[in-house]
Amino acid sequence: MDNKDKVVKTFQESEKPLKPGEVSEITGIDSKEISKIITQLKTEGIIDSPKRCYYAIKK
Repeated sequence: MDNKDKVVKTFQESEKPLKPGEVSEITGIDSKEISKIITQLKTEGIIDSPKRCYYAIKK
């Protein structure tokens, strides 16, 4: 499982929107890498931002 898959899985299992720092803590991936992955996932339409600095899987 690569880092992108870990991040997607973390969002899928979360009951609430998460900040990048929280995703970093849960996955153990560096926060700079998390930011890159989140940007990529937003571009692909997999996640969205329900409020500023929080992200969640698109329903």
